[in-house]
Amino acid sequence: MSEAGAIVGAALVAVRAASVPGVSTLELDEVAETVIREAGAVPSFKGYHGFPGSICSSVNDVVVHGIPSADVVLAEGDLVSIDCGAILDGWHGDSAWSFGVGELSTADAELSDATRISLEAGIAAMVDGARLTDISHAIENGTKAAEQKFGRSFGIVSGYGGHGIGREMHLEPFLANEGKPNRGPVLVVGSTLAIEPMLTLGTTETTVLDDDWTVVTDDGSRAAHWEHTVAVTEDGPRILTVRPRS
Repeated sequence: MSEAGAIVGAALVAVRAASVPGVSTLELDEVAETVIREAGAVPSFKGYHGFPGSICSSVNDVVVHGIPSADVVLAEGDLVSIDCGAILDGWHGDSAWSFGVGELSTADAELSDATRISLEAGIAAMVDGARLTDISHAIENGTKAAEQKFGRSFGIVSGYGGHGIGREMHLEPFLANEGKPNRGPVLVVGSTLAIEPMLTLGTTETTVLDDDWTVVTDDGSRAAHWEHTVAVTEDGPRILTVRPRS
């Protein structure tokens, strides 16, 4: 899984480097697919329940599952969330990264940072003997800590969260991004989860568009999405979707 995850990390770094004004999200999709296939892996998103892309490309008020399109062209100041997955020798890696096209507004930059802080809090809680919702609670507390740090509120998107991962991209259990601790399955060495907080600058409520994929905020506020595939080890949590330093 770490080898599959490293390919995902490399694809995300390549996509971020290509994310400049005037580039379409379809072009970003082609960048990711090329990296994945040249590494000997297969894009796990492409064809998944009919999804047409190798990445989910979610821009501004799109939370998740944005379909790559020649009609969606990046502009200066856009907040972009790229979700990407790869399969190598039957094992899955899954990761998402939010970043700006050029200079982000202060609010958008803090939103992305808050989502990263929430992810890191969730990862830190993924230890041997913890229970599933200990991670949910840690993500929620990470969001609260970010609110204190930045002096603004963030919406934790309702109904979406992380999941088990391994020989399939989506496995039980569902991992909520908020909730009370000490509930759900006990984590053991070798447990793997995709941890993925999604925050907004406004509402927690979303709508799926007519394409049956694209999830947008109901109030038009911007959203961010950060995700890593993580394993429990004897030495603590291990991120399996490490991104190469660019």
